[in-house]
Amino acid sequence: MTSKEENSADVTPVLRISQLDALELNKALEQLVWSQFTQCFHGFKPGILARFEPEVKALLWVLLWRFTVYSKSATVGQSILNIQYKNDLSQIQKYQPLSKQQKLWYLIFTVGGRWLEDRSYDLFSSHSLGPTFHKTKHFINITTGLLKLCGLLNFLVFLQKGKFATLTERFLGIRSVFCRPQDVRQVGFEYMNRELLWHGFAEFLIFLLPLINFQKLKVRLVSWLKPIEGLPSYDASVALHGKECTLCGEWPTMPHTIGCSHVFCYYCIKSNYMFDMYFTCPRCGSEIQNLQPLKSKIEMTETQAL
Repeated sequence: MTSKEENSADVTPVLRISQLDALELNKALEQLVWSQFTQCFHGFKPGILARFEPEVKALLWVLLWRFTVYSKSATVGQSILNIQYKNDLSQIQKYQPLSKQQKLWYLIFTVGGRWLEDRSYDLFSSHSLGPTFHKTKHFINITTGLLKLCGLLNFLVFLQKGKFATLTERFLGIRSVFCRPQDVRQVGFEYMNRELLWHGFAEFLIFLLPLINFQKLKVRLVSWLKPIEGLPSYDASVALHGKECTLCGEWPTMPHTIGCSHVFCYYCIKSNYMFDMYFTCPRCGSEIQNLQPLKSKIEMTETQAL
């Protein structure tokens, strides 16, 4: 009993998610290889590969199979995840690599099956179909549908038992195992905690900043820093403050007042009032009573002389 446990401990089962990740990595690699290969013919006549596309793809997949499954008993996605195929038909519990027959049948089922499907589709879609072609096409469609149904049933069984992710693996008796036992990873969470804290703070600021009226805060701050100074009369006050806009500090363009003794550019006061209906004068704190043009009779020369 002890020897059997020691032998079975040499083979580490693979999680379902790891097997599915390996399949997705294989698909991504195939797409990358095909895109890079087609870039080589970018300057040639368009459609030069369309006629022989199934055969070219099959040749590329054969090359991938030669340097992955045939030589290492593992696909590229499995190699990245420290996984390889095991001969599950062997009665020995220790790891047994795939036999040569299993590797060849794997090539036939994966590469040959996809080539046959692509070539049959092109063949039946580009010729006028006679009765024989119709029967053959109907037979191929039924066979393809049955294989897809079997693949679905196999996937449901895989989700339950965690073995044989594809129908090809179940037919050939090959199972995914870890190449070596998985070590316990020492993960430091300081960086992750810092990133989570910063992202949370950034999201809080994104939510809070639109709710803050910065223009009103600016006006309040300016009114606190510049105390209110009493003036003897309205005209004298306008003459004193009329040489610059209370908001922009420049010579007022189309000067307007809001009911107090300070002068504003029309565009400055109008934009601030549209932004904040409760806008107050930053100098004296007066609310907008009536926005009107400046009616003072003070001459510009008199204002400049002050």
